[in-house]
Amino acid sequence: MTLLVHDVTLTYPDGDGRLTALDHVSLEVPAGTLTAIVGPSGSGKSSLLAVAATLVTPDSGAVVVAGRETTRMGAAEKSALRREKIGIVFQQPNLLASLTAVEQLQVMAHLSGRPSRQLRRRALELLDAVGLADKADKRPHQLSGGQRQRVNIARALMNEPTVLLVDEPTSALDHERGAAVLDLLVTLTRERSTATVLVTHDHAHLDRMDRAATITDGRLVQNPDPVVAA
Repeated sequence: MTLLVHDVTLTYPDGDGRLTALDHVSLEVPAGTLTAIVGPSGSGKSSLLAVAATLVTPDSGAVVVAGRETTRMGAAEKSALRREKIGIVFQQPNLLASLTAVEQLQVMAHLSGRPSRQLRRRALELLDAVGLADKADKRPHQLSGGQRQRVNIARALMNEPTVLLVDEPTSALDHERGAAVLDLLVTLTRERSTATVLVTHDHAHLDRMDRAATITDGRLVQNPDPVVAA
């Protein structure tokens, strides 16, 4: 099991009391599978993603990434784990305007101290994997919204993560481009054996997922059966 969230509770200060964002949440995501988390705004989707990414430490419970329990790690150890094991695809690509597509990926790997002679080759391989081999030298303003999101996904995979966390990747795309991005995520999850969690408010594409879970008021209810057959 590459990603395990076990009995996690997360609260935030709220006036004189505490607001419960996650209420005894458990989630297992095997390598090579994609799990969708759906729910209304304010239900706890973003909090769950932040906990899984080790960006937020829960009040109680355990988060295990690639066999390592993370909740007692220090900030530096968590940061290193994110660089090495966790890929994050944000809702907005947030690409650097002055860099080409291939440079966006190379910068990501430079931060992890990977040998520079290998970076361009790996970046080009990933851009090819997301269908952008011919756009490697294009800057963000020269790419469509769907293409920018594909660069975003390739960038998240640059350091070969075992866990891939994806936040609303289709929110700014039309139905056709959104479907193409989700198909790409499914393919990459299988090929690269990542444990992928996709947060979305859109139920239209759930048939592409291995399984789905619904979160409401901080409580997670998993569908009893996979959404699609393998």
